[in-house]
Amino acid sequence: MDVRAKKSLGQHFLTDQNIARGIVGAFAVFETTGADPETKIPVLEVGPGMGVLTQYLLQRPELDLKAVELDRESVEYLLRRFPALKGKLLQEDFLKMDLDRIFPEEVRVIGNFPYNISSQIFFKILEHRDRIPEVVCMIQKEVADRIAEKPGTKTYGILSVLLQAWYDIEYLFRVGSGAFAPPPKVQSAVIRLRRNARQSLGCDEKLFKTLVKTAFGQRRKTLRNSLKPLILQKGLTTDDPIWDLRPERLSVEDFVALTKRLTI
Repeated sequence: MDVRAKKSLGQHFLTDQNIARGIVGAFAVFETTGADPETKIPVLEVGPGMGVLTQYLLQRPELDLKAVELDRESVEYLLRRFPALKGKLLQEDFLKMDLDRIFPEEVRVIGNFPYNISSQIFFKILEHRDRIPEVVCMIQKEVADRIAEKPGTKTYGILSVLLQAWYDIEYLFRVGSGAFAPPPKVQSAVIRLRRNARQSLGCDEKLFKTLVKTAFGQRRKTLRNSLKPLILQKGLTTDDPIWDLRPERLSVEDFVALTKRLTI
């Protein structure tokens, strides 16, 4: 092992080459862009670590690859191993980087996301959803299940609603802990997000997000109880049966409809 995995950064280096090839192979940019094969597609790899994905991404001539890595030791290792990354490897925190400056147009994202900040990564992706049309990533299986889940189960939650509002989610495959060094204590999974055709929710998007977070923040309660302050503030009646439901029963469209109701 050339780079020491750091617990504080949530590092678990993927070592299974077949899994690495599968992740990069799932990144089928021309299926979604219809771009000229001569056109370079901007791609950002988040947290390349020791470069197990990087090596296969660099083999794809259609990709204009950049990578962002916070760990100095990993950066030094990657530059030694992959000279082609010179000038393309950014040593910084993805959560703090200025995507608008570095990628003035679209950029696709791929990576084995650090599990301790994966939710924060997805919230950043949502902030830039109009310039990130595709994401392929490996994350903790529990988080992948949550993101891909449909309404009606206890797994369905905040990330499910917010991401499904703007992306089509595909659950690709599971990855056992033995594929990593050191092995994580949890199982992993690979998912793909592709930007859907929705351009607007047709409601107050800030209120929509607040509504979703508030409802799931007290998910054992019915909407009548969890959203009571908002309901009283708007002077709404609660005779509609929807107020008797818990948040996991509501689709994206249901939350949009509730947001419109609370905007009146």
